[in-house]
Amino acid sequence: MAMTQLLSPELLLAALMLASTYALVALGLNLIYGAMRLLDVAHGDIMMLGGYVAWSGLTLLGVSPLLGLLGAMLIAAGLGAVCYALFFQRLVRNTAVAARLEANSLLIFFGISIILQNVLSLVFTADARSYNFLDALVQWGDVSVALNRLVILAISAGATIAVLCFLRFGVFGIAIRALIQQRDAASLVGIHADRVNRVVFCLGFALAGLAGALISMTESVTPFSGFPYTIAAFVVVILGGLGSLGGAVAGGLLLAFVEVYGVALFSAAYRSILVYGLFILILFVRPQGLFGRKANP
Repeated sequence: MAMTQLLSPELLLAALMLASTYALVALGLNLIYGAMRLLDVAHGDIMMLGGYVAWSGLTLLGVSPLLGLLGAMLIAAGLGAVCYALFFQRLVRNTAVAARLEANSLLIFFGISIILQNVLSLVFTADARSYNFLDALVQWGDVSVALNRLVILAISAGATIAVLCFLRFGVFGIAIRALIQQRDAASLVGIHADRVNRVVFCLGFALAGLAGALISMTESVTPFSGFPYTIAAFVVVILGGLGSLGGAVAGGLLLAFVEVYGVALFSAAYRSILVYGLFILILFVRPQGLFGRKANP
């Protein structure tokens, strides 16, 4: 590939759009893990639920997908509240299973994933669903890009920045960060862990629903297409560091740029090699991730 093509604005925009989407997905996943040490392997399926909400709103109700984003977030957050109350509230409180909390959560979330896939398949069938929305090309000089991709970039980047600002400056956000950094100490200073856990669960699910609704603007959704996004989210989270919220954003940027520019330099056949090669390299060089903290001996 010529250097002029490699430095093209279109390629940079593609990398930034993918990075912002990855960051949004990984941020929700990392919130749940950081606060409660729960491995949400159903994250991609929650994204697909958000995609179906946006598709249903437009095709069945005539509602703009931009409004459907809010519906996707609300429905996903409601699902998060229900899942937390039914499956995880007692699990997190039970100190007797603290040592195997991650393994238990992995099995529960795997069950939720299978249930979501089959419910979506029953309701919408297994056929791919897609729609056209803001697919006109925007031209800036020699640069052309689909308007919906610019919308995805703006909304996902804005939502990621908004969540990071909330966690940095909001009173409840500070409580969430305290719980992530030192769970026992946070309880000692009066932070209501159960209430914070519930909010984290709803927020993490809502971010996944938002990401899925955004992705549905450019890609088709099926009940079983969430798994690759779950894997990508885990790669991003581990690259940035488990429990590191800023690391999720940095990991999303790194993975997206390696993926987009690696495919441009070589071919799409090398995508998996590049992505997982980077993943393994980071694990060898820095096992705790780029921004993760080393475990105390």
